[in-house]
Amino acid sequence: MKVLRLLILCFAITFCCQAKTGKVIVGAEQTNVYLPILKNKRIAVLSNHTGMIGNEHLVDMLHREKYNVTAIFSPEHGFRGTADAGEHVKSSVDEKTGIPIRSLYEGGLNRPGNEAMGSFDILIVDIQDVGLRFYTYYVTMVKMMDACAEFNKKVLILDRPNPNGHYVDGPILDMRYKSGVGWLPVPVVHGMTLGEIAMMVNGERWLTASRTCDVTVVKCKNYTHRTMYELPVAPSPNLPDMKSIYLYPSTCLFEATPVSLGRGTDKPFKVYGHPNMTGYSYSFTPRSVPGAKNPPLLNKLCHGVDLSGKSDEEIWEKGLDLSYVIDAYRNLNLGDHFFRPFFEKLIGVDYVRRMIKEGKSADEIKAMWKDDVEKFKKQRAPYLLYAE
Repeated sequence: MKVLRLLILCFAITFCCQAKTGKVIVGAEQTNVYLPILKNKRIAVLSNHTGMIGNEHLVDMLHREKYNVTAIFSPEHGFRGTADAGEHVKSSVDEKTGIPIRSLYEGGLNRPGNEAMGSFDILIVDIQDVGLRFYTYYVTMVKMMDACAEFNKKVLILDRPNPNGHYVDGPILDMRYKSGVGWLPVPVVHGMTLGEIAMMVNGERWLTASRTCDVTVVKCKNYTHRTMYELPVAPSPNLPDMKSIYLYPSTCLFEATPVSLGRGTDKPFKVYGHPNMTGYSYSFTPRSVPGAKNPPLLNKLCHGVDLSGKSDEEIWEKGLDLSYVIDAYRNLNLGDHFFRPFFEKLIGVDYVRRMIKEGKSADEIKAMWKDDVEKFKKQRAPYLLYAE
């Protein structure tokens, strides 16, 4: 009996060790790697509510351990992640630590001024991205890299997995449509972590005047581009769960149409509809809620489609799926009035609108960017930090 108990105990210990070994360990958790770099440095942190180490925020940990954090830089949605998409976020002071918060999203994506850049020696980037060209966190990082390159500041990226990192899809951005929702010549779904993007930005000389930034990346452990990583914290108010994150590449395009994508409901990015759409059994009404105070089609009954029942596997197989936008376009029958100029900034090219109006299918349009995907995969290959 003693031998049996001993064998069971050994098996349990082995199992626990294997489970622990297999768990993804994000950059921020590897304090033994980066804390020595921060000694005697004035530290700025670009982060938001996703910058967690277990149950404690990175900034709180550094403050508790008496590191000299002189500034917090906050992206879209603010440092605590509660602001609406595109909402004006004011600079302030973090109530918990007393550290100044310098907003990089006061009415749009901004770069800090000379005084702010003079307040630190090293910038830590620790923020959860979702791997889309129109998701603004990477744009904020690249702008800060540009400023740090200009002012000779070091950047330390505490890398986190990309929940959409298992594939590449969509056209490469035509730089005529460069904007705050499309900053680099990459596909809609680029499949890279922020650390990998930073490496590519330097390697391709995408910063101003082809300069490079002094970047160190603390890589994730036990992560590859095939790892289906579930985020422990919602990255922004309207991406509350993994289903919304997986559908986001496709349904975000409704931002540039009259159609609601479910902001102001309990299913943002998982439904779409409009009061004038007909022939659907599903309906919803957008309301004013935290994170979506004034959503499109506020208080109007919308008829449309609920995508929340789709399996993750079906969504992954389709990737960037234009069939939802095409369905709404044909149902509303508005012609070119269906599209706003913002559409090209999101999709990144001019031919998608044209082909939808010509009656082409989602698969026919997708075939147009196949070469872009293959070209980009080869271009990004030298900068990948994780196995494909």
